[in-house]
Amino acid sequence: MNANVPPLTSELAHYAALDARMVAAVRGIEVLATVSWPAQVQTDFLAARERGTQNFPQITYPKQQHAAVRTELEAIAADTDLTHPVGAYIARTCESWHIATLLLEALGTAEITEHSMRLFGKPGDHLPGDGPSNIEAAQHFIAIADELDRELTTGIAADTISAEVLRDDLHRKLDAFFVHHKISVVLDPCLIAKAAAGPTRIRLRSTAAFSEYDGHQLLEHEAFVHSLTALNGREQPWLKSMARSSPRVTATQEGLATFAEQITGAIDIERMKRISLRIIAIDMALSGANFLDVFDFFLGAGQSPTDSFTSAQRVFRGAPLGGGSAFTKDTVYLHGLLSVHTFFRWALRNRRLPLCRLLFAGKMALQDVLAFEPLYEQGFLAPPLYVPPWVQRANGLAGMLAFSLFVNKIRLDHVDVGDLVLGL
Repeated sequence: MNANVPPLTSELAHYAALDARMVAAVRGIEVLATVSWPAQVQTDFLAARERGTQNFPQITYPKQQHAAVRTELEAIAADTDLTHPVGAYIARTCESWHIATLLLEALGTAEITEHSMRLFGKPGDHLPGDGPSNIEAAQHFIAIADELDRELTTGIAADTISAEVLRDDLHRKLDAFFVHHKISVVLDPCLIAKAAAGPTRIRLRSTAAFSEYDGHQLLEHEAFVHSLTALNGREQPWLKSMARSSPRVTATQEGLATFAEQITGAIDIERMKRISLRIIAIDMALSGANFLDVFDFFLGAGQSPTDSFTSAQRVFRGAPLGGGSAFTKDTVYLHGLLSVHTFFRWALRNRRLPLCRLLFAGKMALQDVLAFEPLYEQGFLAPPLYVPPWVQRANGLAGMLAFSLFVNKIRLDHVDVGDLVLGL
């Protein structure tokens, strides 16, 4: 798509070569795919539970050895200048892959927790702008969801859409949007989650039923953020690493995808509750709760046995099941959402809203967006080929952000309901 690419300066050519080396060095390293559990583990656990037996799942992880990868990453990072935006980007990305290899080598041991927290943070971390902790934010959304449960029970969308129907609907919408690429939607009977997405393929669990919210969330979260940024990253003429989701960009990617759900109305309070419950569950596991304790926690929170297993396994992916350890990746959803929301509001207040569009040019962290801005004018980076529909409607986006920016000044604890009614 990018036929007219200007020649590079020697400095940028150097970084393009380092980036290519980095992409080659980490090829084949897939953190989430490696820590994921086989679907049969869930089937066996739930079947045993129905018979009155509830034991720890039996998980075996492949042995990993990535010393050679780390040596190459260290050599690449050593050849960068941290004062240059691309040099800093490459060095930080190398560091995150370095930590990821240590995590993979520690699968099944308590050491995974330290590496996971370095990559994804932990429940006690505080939100930007001197905000509350992830745990406090999670407790806030859970409390609101619980208060609204009785009122909203009759309005909850039922899971009545089959995987086949959703597949066909997504195909139509994706074909109409991604006019230069093809994203396939396939049914997978071996998937534990209801859905999973890659750059050119979205998988749906063939036995699952979906709600209308599920369909909207898949489109906005998976297709119009995760797949979209991967495809835009592939269109980058020089920085090919922007097509891959390195560990350091996970919080921004998941935050951006969840923000897309929020700003398009595709997220509901129950999904906010599910995201928040995972943070509480991670904190429980770090404090000593074992897999069965966490499974029962999700059951007690109103999730089905199937969903409770899926949620609990997310907490213990790659970690020992006896308590005290956890895979902390799910803390990034709420932390990332609030960070991305803050970034969009900051961009509006500082008249930098075009930066939000550049956030979709590939997979990057929020700190990269500002640093990379001059590189688009130089032709080193290409603007995004695709942007989500809600970003295309810039006036509408600005209106929503302007309202959010102002209304946050209103202190609800100082509001008298009587003052809200204008009487004659």
